[in-house]
Amino acid sequence: MTHPSPLGSALFTDLYQLTMMQGYHACGLHQQPATFDLYYRRNPFQGGYALWAGLAPALDALRGLHFTAHDLTYLESLKLFTPGFLDALRTWRFTCRVTAFPEGRVVFPGEPLLTVHGPLWEAQLVETALLNILNFQSLIATKAARCLSAAHGSPHGGEIVEFGARRAQGPDGAVGATRAAVIGGASGTSNVEAAARYGLSVTGTHAHAWVESFPSELDAFRAYARLYPDATTLLLDTFDTLRSGLPNALTVARELREAGHELRGVRLDSGDLAYLSARVREALDQAGFPAVRIVASNDLSEFVIESVIREGGRVDVYGVGTQLATGGGEGGGALGGVFKLVALNGQDRMKLTGDPAKTSVPGIKRVWRALDSQGRLVMDVITGAGDPAPQAGERVSDPANPLNSRRVPAGLTWHDPREVMLENGVPTRPPEPLGAAQARAAADLGALPDGTRRLLNPHRYHVSLSETLQARRDALITDLRDRHGL
Repeated sequence: MTHPSPLGSALFTDLYQLTMMQGYHACGLHQQPATFDLYYRRNPFQGGYALWAGLAPALDALRGLHFTAHDLTYLESLKLFTPGFLDALRTWRFTCRVTAFPEGRVVFPGEPLLTVHGPLWEAQLVETALLNILNFQSLIATKAARCLSAAHGSPHGGEIVEFGARRAQGPDGAVGATRAAVIGGASGTSNVEAAARYGLSVTGTHAHAWVESFPSELDAFRAYARLYPDATTLLLDTFDTLRSGLPNALTVARELREAGHELRGVRLDSGDLAYLSARVREALDQAGFPAVRIVASNDLSEFVIESVIREGGRVDVYGVGTQLATGGGEGGGALGGVFKLVALNGQDRMKLTGDPAKTSVPGIKRVWRALDSQGRLVMDVITGAGDPAPQAGERVSDPANPLNSRRVPAGLTWHDPREVMLENGVPTRPPEPLGAAQARAAADLGALPDGTRRLLNPHRYHVSLSETLQARRDALITDLRDRHGL
């Protein structure tokens, strides 16, 4: 399945990417082999992990990237670019190798999630587009996983459905948010366009306006049930949830059953969701309708869901809207992914800054992920590209604080979770269905160490640098300081 590119053209970039490209071209640097790593520095939502999403649409955008005649005419109008550079852009294509974690993997700060290797001016241009797509969808997938984790805290279980189109960041943002939410575990969406595009389960009830458009609430419920006798979910809170909506829903449930159908569900969209859902569940069960599902909405987040469950709520499906589709909430808003040059023409490169947390890790690298004998994730270690897997007893260090080191435990199984996704700009494997990424996410989340999925004060999963890579980094820091008189 192809994913419509949000780029539109190669102009979906920041201006400085293009001015640097012209500079590289003018200085004869543009064809030098370069390597850029994409990574992030802090987990979103003050959590213990992020969930990697957005790779398929990002790769689709890269493989079709080129400058159209309209793009070149616009660039010429800016009076910044020479005729020679614009002429070179006519045949510009993306031919780099891209190595990345498959979608749905749990990922952590500091490790290269995606690496672009190829001609410098090609790799430089795609920074903005990659960060735009991958930062956003990874943020939303992580939020969905957190909401589902909270819902699963109920002894009765619970599903997450994405309800956020009206609050998302434009049509492309809404569709992308739905896609990412499904990777994070959402079982469906209210967004018909996203459902059609990705083959998702589409769900919905009716609005308060439907009830207000009839002489009475009961008339409105009956009319809806006549239209959709096998797919009716009734919104209970237009006037009064317990004294009006619930009795009328029970009346319609009985009438549907007499006609050979069953009421599918009821929805709560305001009030004390814990108290109301418990009362509604009790009434439905006593009336002989234990299979009717209770759907809750109303600005839900993982913390609200957790609170509803803790206070005895009986919700079956949580329709999460604004907080999910926008990545809102404490510690949300954006995933701070960055895209840094780490090698050029065979030489290590790094950003050296006064903030140690922002000092990059140089060189072409490999990520090794360790599993214990039960298949649970233990730690990730970053090494040089040609280095072997970490050995038991080897000392590895925190990328943000080299003084914080630890020994590699024995009895671990190591593998490289990243794969080459594009070679010479061409996909190395066919596209996979969205369900494959969702299943991968569920498996990885289930393999996290105890406490890493906690919503507050989670256990920290260790990502470390190998001894050899840390030594290379230290040597380059010393060299850069000497060269620049620092």
